[in-house]
Amino acid sequence: MSNENSKFSLFGQFGRRRRLRSQICAEQDRLYRIAWSWCHDSCQAEDLVQETLARALSKVDNLHDEQRLQVWLTRILANLHRDHYRRTRPESSLEGDALTAEDDPEYAACRSQLIALTRQAVALLGQDQRQVLTLVDIAQFSYADTATILGLPVGTVMSRLSRARRRMRELLEQRGIGDADVVPLRRHR
Repeated sequence: MSNENSKFSLFGQFGRRRRLRSQICAEQDRLYRIAWSWCHDSCQAEDLVQETLARALSKVDNLHDEQRLQVWLTRILANLHRDHYRRTRPESSLEGDALTAEDDPEYAACRSQLIALTRQAVALLGQDQRQVLTLVDIAQFSYADTATILGLPVGTVMSRLSRARRRMRELLEQRGIGDADVVPLRRHR
């Protein structure tokens, strides 16, 4: 009977691994957006995501709580980015991705300019503030999940986020962008 139980356990593990591998691969676009927001370099972001996926797939058995897959993957990404950032300092140039134009060319031009100025302002933040801002306001992780991903206390996350938002407001105001011009990063429910 124990041989039969181990057989079912083996099939269960195989099914779990297969399901998790599929879910991990489905996170590629989300991870890329986060990586790009941190490094502003499409090649580096792609490399970070590929390395994240490779590590996650090779260590899929280390994931104990499947409900926290996104947090686990983003933590791997954050650690890889931190390691890369320590080895090389980021360049200060910005590489703008082409945006699709809306039906109204004037609206599209204004929106493109607003996005470019916002990206520039985010790039001027310190690495610590940029990571917290993108995880909470763009990727929509909770403070607790962000703290787990970055290996920080929740209070530190909240403090960095507050300083990042204040600094973003200052940088955008210096560029003539007020609260009325800003599009919220996430919807409030």
